[in-house]
Amino acid sequence: MSGDHTNRPVHGTAAGDAYVALPPTAVDASASGPTRLLVAWPGFDPPRTAGALAAAIPMTGVPVWRVYLDLPGRSPGGLGSGTILETESIEAYCAAVENAVERLPDAVAEIRRDLAIPDGPVALAGFSAGGSAALLAVARGAVPVSTVALVAPVVAPSRAARAVEKRSGRDRAWTENALALAERLDLGIVAADIAGRDVPTLLIGGARDRVVPAREITALRDQLRLHGGAPVESSTFRMGHALAAEPGTEPRPPITEAVRVDGVLTDWFRERLALPAQEAGSAGGRPADPLPDAPSDQTQPVEPRHGSWAPEPSGEDVPQTRTGAGVGRHP
Repeated sequence: MSGDHTNRPVHGTAAGDAYVALPPTAVDASASGPTRLLVAWPGFDPPRTAGALAAAIPMTGVPVWRVYLDLPGRSPGGLGSGTILETESIEAYCAAVENAVERLPDAVAEIRRDLAIPDGPVALAGFSAGGSAALLAVARGAVPVSTVALVAPVVAPSRAARAVEKRSGRDRAWTENALALAERLDLGIVAADIAGRDVPTLLIGGARDRVVPAREITALRDQLRLHGGAPVESSTFRMGHALAAEPGTEPRPPITEAVRVDGVLTDWFRERLALPAQEAGSAGGRPADPLPDAPSDQTQPVEPRHGSWAPEPSGEDVPQTRTGAGVGRHP
């Protein structure tokens, strides 16, 4: 483990996978409850590593440790490429997601020890394959989870492969075992288990995403809502699947889509894990602005907000919209 426990990223390894930990440096809020740790996984598409994901969505305004943990394995290509049609690639995807969930309890225990974080529930986040791992961790009760937010989680790897088949004119070359592994990771099958854990959930999709179409995100949201439990909300952005430029393995200045996603994730986790300084009676620092109520299923503009750990993006801003139940303050 290396780094400074006060205000610099800490690099380490937990349960065999590398991580980048960003300390709670928010000046306008403090942790409001027992959750002092947020674990986030990258995907098989950019950002593909813990470091790249930490640069893309640092969530600096969330006053808990944000730990970005590598998936245990990678694919030679993204999920939207022809490699997903090969048995080796889909087996690598399934193994990475399954192993991430299995290793999570040990990883959390080692991270707590490394960073001196007290016991308690964790918050989970994930992008693409990492989002699938986070939801499966909730479904299987791998660790106590207080809240979860996912960006373009792969709802069904079989459907992602089918879309590639249509675009490429090729047929997948999966073995029967590979097909069974992929079907096991269909999130729709475990929707009742996810809802039964009673964990507030945010799903973010991209209107231009060809790997996980926005309709799959909203369909999963509706499935989870049907089973009751904690609130399930969704947001849609005019973006594709990736949250970083290729190759997405090293920390780089965030792209516009990542800036906006970072703002929504920050709002989501602050609402559930943070107490503004003015409410805590803290001295110094600018009090957090209250978040407005967001009526259900109303489209509204999203104000970009980004943390300070990663460099600021360049280029002209492009307006975006947010749809679904909203991510504002709830009574």
